[in-house]
Amino acid sequence: MPVVKNPVRQAAILCGGLGTRLGPLTARTPKPLLPVAGVPFLEILIREIVRQNVSRVLLLAAFESEQVASFAAELSGRLKRRVTIEVAVEPERAGTGGALFYARDKLEEAFYLLNGDSWFDVPLAELATTIGANPDAWGVLALRPLVDAGRYGVVGVADGRVEAFAPASREPGPALVNGGVYLLRRKVLAALRPRCSLEAEMFPGLAAEGRLLGVPFDRGFIDIGVPEDYARAQREVPARRMRPALFLDRDGVLNVDHGHVGSVDRFEWIAGAREAVRRANRLGYYVFVVTNQAGIGRGLYTEQDFDALTAHMEADLAAIGAHIDDLRFCPHHPEAVQPRYRLVSDWRKPGPGMLLDLMTQWPVDRSRSLLIGDRETDIASAQAAGIPGHLFPGGDLDAFLAPLLSTHVPRKSVGRHES
Repeated sequence: MPVVKNPVRQAAILCGGLGTRLGPLTARTPKPLLPVAGVPFLEILIREIVRQNVSRVLLLAAFESEQVASFAAELSGRLKRRVTIEVAVEPERAGTGGALFYARDKLEEAFYLLNGDSWFDVPLAELATTIGANPDAWGVLALRPLVDAGRYGVVGVADGRVEAFAPASREPGPALVNGGVYLLRRKVLAALRPRCSLEAEMFPGLAAEGRLLGVPFDRGFIDIGVPEDYARAQREVPARRMRPALFLDRDGVLNVDHGHVGSVDRFEWIAGAREAVRRANRLGYYVFVVTNQAGIGRGLYTEQDFDALTAHMEADLAAIGAHIDDLRFCPHHPEAVQPRYRLVSDWRKPGPGMLLDLMTQWPVDRSRSLLIGDRETDIASAQAAGIPGHLFPGGDLDAFLAPLLSTHVPRKSVGRHES
């Protein structure tokens, strides 16, 4: 399995298009800020990438850039995560490649790049493991397989390398098309000019040099570029975001319970734990960790220690193309040595508080969700939250989880251009 030594934490989103095909809707509003089910489409995109451990977002703005900047400042205050959102503004209309050119001083050694008017529901970490196994590659494209791609430009791939980009042939037949989600190394910036196109200029050049990889994903795709698609998105986006959730206890389920594990040197993965998380990711579940951490209240380690250990877990998961969508922990205990932690909290299992808070923050399909724990208090917490709980007896977590997830397989939402 390829190893990603440094997980990709930055994503840039192209927000500069005029959106002329949407007529008066975008006369004074950047297309990515149009509301979808009452929420700016750009907010949905950002929430979908930060749940995959992206912590730095760069918005590439042009048209009505002040609105984009105001949106970024307001969203930063509402996200319950450590996420920074910056805005880079083009001095002139520069094309998709030019937008990157003018933001080059803000881009890291590797970064994701997404179109701001479409959502391709791909697991970003799998792009990272792909490029991590190919150090000579400068970029990787997420590709969409279509049964009938006659109306679209297609991407030719051989042995995982993009060979060519072909215009729409109008001939029916299966093919791969560009999904608008990329992982790029900073090296690509050398191929850019102040005004240029990624799709028409940079990508074909990199493909000719053998520097571009392509990975197909048979996942949902939704765009808002034309009126009929924008109308369809009002229904399809909420439906696709409504997912079942896998709630996981930490100590005794994800890691060996050595007793108040609060540091990396005492952390040891349970057999099959990382693979279990990856399995749930690929099946389309939200993966949430809910863990009592009385060791913080008892003064055995700090919240900063807990955060450092969580970052270590996230890096290990990213190395195999997996991620945790969100996490809740409860440091409180009635006998805590530190007064600020000495209280009775319904977040502490067997209370359901952590689960209920996550269900409030995320569109969770409770009817298909479940919890895995190693103690009866975990099961009681799940029952109080209205979902089934399963007691993990030890052994290989992935082997234990696989038959449980097979009975909770999420529905697949089909967006425009999919067959």
